[in-house]
Amino acid sequence: MRRFLHDNGLSLGFGTAFVLALVGQAVAGHLEFNDQLATDGLSRIGFGSYLMSSDFAVDVTENWQSEYLQFFLYIFATVWLLQRGSPESKKLGRAGTESDREQRMGAYARKDSPRWAGIGGARQALFSRSLGLVMAGLFLLSWLAQSIAGVAAYNEQQLRSLQAPIGWGNYLVSADFWSRSLQNWQSELLAVACMATFSVYLRQRGSPESKPVGTAHGTTGVEG
Repeated sequence: MRRFLHDNGLSLGFGTAFVLALVGQAVAGHLEFNDQLATDGLSRIGFGSYLMSSDFAVDVTENWQSEYLQFFLYIFATVWLLQRGSPESKKLGRAGTESDREQRMGAYARKDSPRWAGIGGARQALFSRSLGLVMAGLFLLSWLAQSIAGVAAYNEQQLRSLQAPIGWGNYLVSADFWSRSLQNWQSELLAVACMATFSVYLRQRGSPESKPVGTAHGTTGVEG
C-alpha cells in the first residue's frame, strides 16, 4: 500500500483535493440556492435534491469544460508554438510533430514502447494523437452537458419570473450560455499564458514545471 501511494501520489493527491472541493462546492451551493429560494418566497430543498438539480450540474460542468479546453489547446499548441526560455515549451528548433526517430515510432520503437507506437497505420496515427483527442472529446462532452443543464437551469429561472422557457437551440446562442463559457475560458487561457511566461524568469526548486534554479533565463525546454 505504501508503495502504491508513493508511486501514485500526484494523481491520488489531486483526486482527493478534487473530491473535497466538489463536496465543498455542493455544500456552499446548496446554502446559496436555498437563500435564493427564500428570497423568491419559495420552499427550500434538501441537499439530495440540490445535487440532482440543473443548477448544481451546470455549475460543475461549466468548470470542467473550461479545464479540458485548456489542456486540449495547450497540448496541440505546444506542438507548433514555442516560448524562448520556458520549460513549458519545446526547444526552439523542434517545432512540429518531429521525426519517427525522435518520437520512437515505427521502426524506431523500443522493446518497452507501447505496442501501437510500432505497428504503423491508423492505430499508430490515432495513438500518436490520443492525449489531445481524449482531452478534446472530454471538452466537447462536458460542454454539451453544460448546455443541457444550463438550459434547464435557465428555464427554471424563467418560470420563476413568469416568463416563457426557451429551446436548447435558442439557449446555445443566448448570452447566458456564452457568458458562462467565456468567463471560464478567459481565466484558463490567462493562467496558461502566465505559466509559460513566468517560468522563463521564476523558479520552483524540485518541480518538473520549473527549470533548475541555476539555469539561464534563455534556456528553453529544460525541466527541473
